Amino acid sequence: MAKYMLIMRGTDETIATMMATPFDEMMATMGRVNEEMIRAGVLLTGEGLDDPGQGVVVDLSNETPVVTDGPYGETKELFGGFWLLDVASKDEAVEWAKRLPRMPGAKCEIRRVPTIDEFPQDNEWVVKERAFRERTGQL
Repeated sequence: MAKYMLIMRGTDETIATMMATPFDEMMATMGRVNEEMIRAGVLLTGEGLDDPGQGVVVDLSNETPVVTDGPYGETKELFGGFWLLDVASKDEAVEWAKRLPRMPGAKCEIRRVPTIDEFPQDNEWVVKERAFRERTGQL
């Protein structure tokens, strides 16, 4: 099995559609998808994110970080939430993504999450990370 993150991306139109949808209807739609993933035993976690206008951006491209309110002005697509799945393959992750609710402008990016075992085990930071994960029950 491998971990894959399904990353929901949307536009201003996607967000407007979500905001115009009654809360109970949106929760029922998302709940059905989540319930399918839970029943199949593939869902590790998933979260939606607050309105991007409520966030901040920390620009790390200069020597001194610059903090600004809200998302990048030039952003065409915004990260809206994610699911972390434990599935057999990228193809299986794609099949789960195809079941997600359709909305104008919505897209789902799928990225594999490498395991700690894939990194050089003699690296001091990998050793520290492995120890942390063992202490916290993540390994």
